[in-house]
Amino acid sequence: MTPALAQALRCPVCGGPLLLVGRSLRCPKAHSFDLAKEGYANLLAIQKKHAADPGDGKEMVRARRAFLSAGYYAPLMKVLAELCAGLPHAHMVDAGCGEGSYDRYLQDALPEAQIVGFDLSKEAVRLAAKRVPEAAFCVGGSFSAPVRDGWADLLLNIFSPFAGTEFHRMLRPGGFLVYAVPTARHLYGLKQVLYATPYENEVKQTAYDGFAFVEEREAAASITLEGESVQ
Repeated sequence: MTPALAQALRCPVCGGPLLLVGRSLRCPKAHSFDLAKEGYANLLAIQKKHAADPGDGKEMVRARRAFLSAGYYAPLMKVLAELCAGLPHAHMVDAGCGEGSYDRYLQDALPEAQIVGFDLSKEAVRLAAKRVPEAAFCVGGSFSAPVRDGWADLLLNIFSPFAGTEFHRMLRPGGFLVYAVPTARHLYGLKQVLYATPYENEVKQTAYDGFAFVEEREAAASITLEGESVQ
């Protein structure tokens, strides 16, 4: 984590700005958070920690890493990178970043972007920090996000819970939100195998307070899975 990226973060205790001092993040009120050896910080407030080990577990995170590393979702990543390239993206926040596969792709496609990501899962953040050392990652949740007000030019929410109030707070005036959601037939082939009566996902237009709709773009591809990838 660089000093510049550390300045994008805020203290989970008092909400004050954080500075990188050695291997710790510190705020003006002397709250301190040590960096792990991989370079990430745990900024999940104790009162927001509703489980001993919140977020996705190690097995789920590592399975997702293996699946995404095989390139199956490259068509989605390509569309995301193209979309982000056409928007202001100097400061990007990935809310619910998972294990960092999307951020690795975006950092390679947009090397000038400064990326900050956070996720409830400590294991996911650990893997993300190792995969994208140029970025800054921390353990934290979308509904009490560890990013300071107005830092983000562009906020990504890829298949993660929508926290509109916090997203609006983190974005600068005029900033953009890229919200990735499943389409009607997302993973439909898998449903045909698993369910006696496969069904399409509900698709509806939703208005989000504080946000104005700009455009919708679809990423579509057919993939064939074999062996462990099926699991």
